[in-house]
Parts: sequence; C-alpha cells; structure tokens
Amino acid sequence: MEAGSPTSCADLSLDTNSSPVDKDEIRKEVARVLDKLPRQFRKRVQNVEVVVEERPGEDLLLDAGLDPRHDTLYGLYQGVPLPDRSSLYPPILPDKITIFAEPLLQDFPDPDELREQIRSTVLHEIAHYFGFDEDEIDKLGY
Repeated sequence: MEAGSPTSCADLSLDTNSSPVDKDEIRKEVARVLDKLPRQFRKRVQNVEVVVEERPGEDLLLDAGLDPRHDTLYGLYQGVPLPDRSSLYPPILPDKITIFAEPLLQDFPDPDELREQIRSTVLHEIAHYFGFDEDEIDKLGY
C-alpha cells in the first residue's frame, strides 16, 4: 500500500463488531488514516510503502535503543526524511512505514482507543518522513 496512491480508502473503518480485531482490520484503519491526510500532505507523500506486520523483532528493538523485555514499538519509519534528501541522489527504494499489529492489539483492547492509537502512530511516522524529530513530534501530540 503506497501512501500516495489514488485508491480511496475513506469508506474503510475499523470493524468494532468483530472479535478479535485482526491485522486486516488494522490495515484498513491505516488506509483510512492515510486517505484522510490533508491534500497538501498527502500529495507530498511519495515513494513510501506502508505495511502492517505482527511485531517488531528483538534486533529491531535493540537497534532502536529499546529493551525487548520492557519496551515495544507501535510503528517505525525507515528511510531518508524529505529535508535530508538531495536532488543529486534521490532515493531509489521506497521509504517504509511499518505498523506493528500485535503490540497495538495487546495494549489497546478497546476498539475506539485502538483506532485513535493507530491514527496517532501513522501520523507520528509520517511526521518522521517530513523530517520531524521525536521532540518536535511530542510537541505536536503524536
């Protein structure tokens, strides 16, 4: 699923009647969040692959400076933020935003809270794409 794709996902939403919520429902909610990005941001998100995976691996957590026994990730941006790109050496491979289903489902059993956390996580990772660091993102509330 690419963030800049023209496919409309506005009619997809988290199915709060099914139990348990699964990875496919999280994918739909991620697509809905991307589709609702303001147009001026949505059209600038290009060459970004957004995926939903089960959980972050131990090596990934360690590389991020996290303790796998106590910490987790809901999402991860991997790529070169827009402000750091050079017109001489544009990225060939797409940037990647990964949303991790298992920690989200474990920590947010309430569908409304889960939906809000998915939204917050996707927006947080997109902010990294636009060059915001953790402190700046925290100030924005994501």
